[in-house]
Amino acid sequence: MSVSQDVAETTALKALAWLVNNEEVCSVFLGSTGASIDDLRVRASEPEFLGSLLEFITMDDAWVVDFCDTNALAYEVPMMAAAMLLGTSRTHWT
Repeated sequence: MSVSQDVAETTALKALAWLVNNEEVCSVFLGSTGASIDDLRVRASEPEFLGSLLEFITMDDAWVVDFCDTNALAYEVPMMAAAMLLGTSRTHWT
């Protein structure tokens, strides 16, 4: 199962909105990536950045559950959207 490019982009923008409205997770994201609030605005249209944001959210099950429940999404959607946005640039460590 996969998602379309449009669904992936919409999911990623919802993830960005969720992130900036979640002070705790946003602080972790900014601290671990070195990104700034301005970067979030400037890079919001870049598929690679949005895909990386989705991958970040999927690092913690509690974040996935909160994001998906907030947006009425199935729990696998963030990972599928990240895969669509990152395509072959996605790094697999296993």
